[in-house]
Amino acid sequence: MRTLCQEESIKVPKGVKITIKSKMVEVTGKHGSLKRNFKHLPIELWLGNGGKEVKARMYFAKSKQLSMLRSVCSHISNLFDGVEKKFEYKMRLVYAHFPINANIVNGGKTVEIRNFLGEKIVRTVHMLPGVTIEKSASTKDELVLSGADIELTGRSAALIHQSCLVKDKDIRKFLDGIYVSSHG
Repeated sequence: MRTLCQEESIKVPKGVKITIKSKMVEVTGKHGSLKRNFKHLPIELWLGNGGKEVKARMYFAKSKQLSMLRSVCSHISNLFDGVEKKFEYKMRLVYAHFPINANIVNGGKTVEIRNFLGEKIVRTVHMLPGVTIEKSASTKDELVLSGADIELTGRSAALIHQSCLVKDKDIRKFLDGIYVSSHG
């Protein structure tokens, strides 16, 4: 069963500027500017209520296709949050015997991981653009990633996690690695 017309809207927060031009959304705030392209989706996007809210509309869609409306609104609200307050991922270095050593180089753009499971190899992970990494001042063995774009920040955390996977051993016993402890 198709729905004739479905509409979703989200409010634009104060201090944030947004422009929408042919499904290209650009959001500007105190932490910079973010762009997102929604051209691949069959929806209408426009600014309503004198630029105070973003509206998304879809015609003749089945329920599975209607789900993309709410997804688009969530993506845009993530852009708002990013330019307002930035996203932060906290990662903990977990080890049983060999202490993992993480050095931040290149001004917070690269992290070097040494002594993982006693291996001599140096693992180098470059952060994606707009993401910075630093060691936590209060907690031992904690890395803090921060960036305005939620996707790039999350992907950078995933790159660090994937660089320290245990190979050829029972992963139930060898729990060493770098894990995301909190995000938001």
